[in-house]
Amino acid sequence: MSKIEFSSSQKNVIVQKIQRYFQEELDQELGQFDAEFLMDFFSKEVGAYYYNQGLHDAQAMIEKQLESIADAIYEIEKPVVFTR
Repeated sequence: MSKIEFSSSQKNVIVQKIQRYFQEELDQELGQFDAEFLMDFFSKEVGAYYYNQGLHDAQAMIEKQLESIADAIYEIEKPVVFTR
């Protein structure tokens, strides 16, 4: 799996969310560098679990849609009679 990377604007939003969480939930101020470091840690160590779950969810949705398409095709199939 390739490294999970975010654009600068995405990274800024994530860092702000981390800082806000630490402030509101833990009553601790977290600097920009520490928040980025924490984000990088979670991306590296935990990100693959979320990524893989997203892939499994997408695969399940696609399989469900394909099943629905197969059912729709079966419904419009014309009956045929094979005679000798």
